[in-house]
Amino acid sequence: MEKDDTIFTVAVAQATPVFLNREATVEKACNLISEAGRMEARLIVFPEAFIPAYPDWVWTIPPSNKLLNDLYIELINNAVTIPDHATERLCQAAKAAGIYVAIGINERNAESSNTSLYNTMLYINSEGSIIGKHRKIIPTGGERLVWARGDGSTMDVYDTPFGKLGGLTCWENYMPLARYAMYSWGTQIYVAATWDSGEPWLSTLRHIAKEGCMFVIGCCMVMKIDDIPDSYEFRKFYRKDKEWINVGGSSIVNPNGQFLAEPLEREEGILYAEIDLKSISGSKWILDVAGNYARPDIFRFSINRRPNVIMQIDGHVVDSVLDEEECPQA
Repeated sequence: MEKDDTIFTVAVAQATPVFLNREATVEKACNLISEAGRMEARLIVFPEAFIPAYPDWVWTIPPSNKLLNDLYIELINNAVTIPDHATERLCQAAKAAGIYVAIGINERNAESSNTSLYNTMLYINSEGSIIGKHRKIIPTGGERLVWARGDGSTMDVYDTPFGKLGGLTCWENYMPLARYAMYSWGTQIYVAATWDSGEPWLSTLRHIAKEGCMFVIGCCMVMKIDDIPDSYEFRKFYRKDKEWINVGGSSIVNPNGQFLAEPLEREEGILYAEIDLKSISGSKWILDVAGNYARPDIFRFSINRRPNVIMQIDGHVVDSVLDEEECPQA
């Protein structure tokens, strides 16, 4: 019997980074990519800000404390630029495993000052090429002490051999218009990488899957206090009886809002699920919010995808992903 290309396996890596250690965390990611490839997954998703870690200290350290400066310096020094040696290693691992990768990174703004950070999802194809990145458009609360705001230029979906791939990061998923952009572009496999866990986040994943008639891959990081080395002073700001900083809860949801892979909590691991893209069409015959349920005669929707350019050279936008000669006109 001929293989049905609409049925394939996806993977979610619920993992703990090697705290603020870019090289060791990249190595761990590469090993997980290889493992998912051996299981014949077509795509593996990693948590928000996986490399080199989510800066949870923004929720614990008082804003005026000097520790914030010291931690930011260390985060900058372990951040990723696109491209660099870290992305090269990830691309090599993706190519060797024959798998697509979506991975959260702390991205340094190599196109400008080189000392601001973005919360970025990096997308790599199975041939080992970077196909895109999405910079979180609005950091939440204390995250604004660390991350700059992205813009509409990185809002996109990607055509892959197994369907349209895209997604939003953490609480961007609570932005109805950001979600609608993803629906309008026909996203079929939707990445929702996050630091959030528990309810109502899990209900949100199920709602998005049902609303957009998509497969939703929710990926969260697990982390204990003990995953932060004793040398970091900010550990003292956590409750003495606290064990888990984040319990995880990664999961995979089908277009009817049902779990294909139940939430995984308090452990590292890779979740797998077989998905069938044909079920999307079956779901959309009755509810297609960007199709038969849309009312463009009543509601108007637009997206500003122009980049907020800080620097231009001879009228060309400088983008670290592109060679200068290939930069699009501003």
